[in-house]
Amino acid sequence: MSTKRARRVPAAAGLLTVVAGRGAAFARRLALLETRGERVSGAVERTVRAILDDVRRRGDAALFAYTRRFDGVALTARTIEVPQAAMAHAAAALPRTVRRDLELAARRIRDFHRRQRQASWSYRDATGVRLGQQVRALDRVGVYIPGGTAAYPSSVLMNVIPAKVAGVGEVIGVTPAGRGGVPPAVLAAAHIAGIDRLFRVGGAQAIAALAYGTRSVRRVDKICGPGNVYVATAKRLVFGTVDIDMIAGPSEVLIVADGRAKPAWVAADLLSQAEHDPLAAAILVTPSAALVRAVQAELAMQLATLPRRAIARRALRRHGTAIVTASVAEAIAVANRIAPEHLELAVARPERWLPSVRHAGAIFLGEHTPEPFGDYLAGPNHVLPTGGSARFSSPLGVYDFVKRSSVIDASLQALRRLGPAVVRLAQLEGLDAHAHAMALRLGAPDPK
Repeated sequence: MSTKRARRVPAAAGLLTVVAGRGAAFARRLALLETRGERVSGAVERTVRAILDDVRRRGDAALFAYTRRFDGVALTARTIEVPQAAMAHAAAALPRTVRRDLELAARRIRDFHRRQRQASWSYRDATGVRLGQQVRALDRVGVYIPGGTAAYPSSVLMNVIPAKVAGVGEVIGVTPAGRGGVPPAVLAAAHIAGIDRLFRVGGAQAIAALAYGTRSVRRVDKICGPGNVYVATAKRLVFGTVDIDMIAGPSEVLIVADGRAKPAWVAADLLSQAEHDPLAAAILVTPSAALVRAVQAELAMQLATLPRRAIARRALRRHGTAIVTASVAEAIAVANRIAPEHLELAVARPERWLPSVRHAGAIFLGEHTPEPFGDYLAGPNHVLPTGGSARFSSPLGVYDFVKRSSVIDASLQALRRLGPAVVRLAQLEGLDAHAHAMALRLGAPDPK
């Protein structure tokens, strides 16, 4: 970090906790932000394990029993699946503007993700050995679609479309039944995204069905999509039986802003994350103490008219943070330490700072690129690493729905050049059968 002295931290009280970009208070605030995710209690894990085991043993019978118990809906083998016609009808019945907006988002998401496709490749080395990789899409993927108040059509598009672009053979969706049925906007989004099958079942029991298979729900190779603590715990516990996308934590945005940034816009972007969840983090990092004071005032004004103000206020009171640094360069260094899910660069010439950004799920350049643009229809995926995991993981993409197999093709002539080293290495490791398998070929006659 810069050795410049940080500017004085504003003393005025506000919704954001203000700290300097170094020192003990800064370290404590970072520790709080890093540990704000939901802690899974022993009781939750025991409950989820029991559900997983029961569905694995009893299949549909357990699936229907838990749906009746938790959702109050009596399902049967004939009613568990949503007909394709129902999804198509929901899309057709949407208000024209809503349907066009969803279709626009789908086109942009599809166009972006097509550029992520990977091709098989190979080459011949100096010995004549052909080496390469064969890239193949997964056979079957399951997408968890939350229900109730957490029903987000945009999440359906972001999870289903990359799998379809990758060429996955069958994309299966699961979503809680609910007494009122599946929300029409979710059904419409599933149709627009091209989902193959959709089942009216949610919770840990749906994750179990996808992981182990039942008579009604076929086993998948990978499970993706957001969910509550029971769903997230179930995904974690079935990992290894199937692959999963990630264990997502609470949402977060970090805005690096200079003194020219518009306080009203910065405050609005902070609130766009804070309204998600009381555990969401909204972070401003800036060398301008005056901007911090102005943003504090804007937050108070904008919050007063926000329908989800109770949630947003709790998030800001708990985890809203303003970090005052000595420079924009130091602010970028702080952002790299936090490795945020969303990083906004609300600074002059933001492209100048892009090479300095090492860790972020998505990077939004300039004041005209707010984070909500990425949430809905910019094109890149909004399923992003959280909780600092952007240090080692990436947004959901086409590459998550393919697997790679190594391809090796050697001739006898190549083995005679390279094989003796294989024999020696195998003997070095005490694996005599390995050495013997190679030695047999080295003694073979030349092919005619």
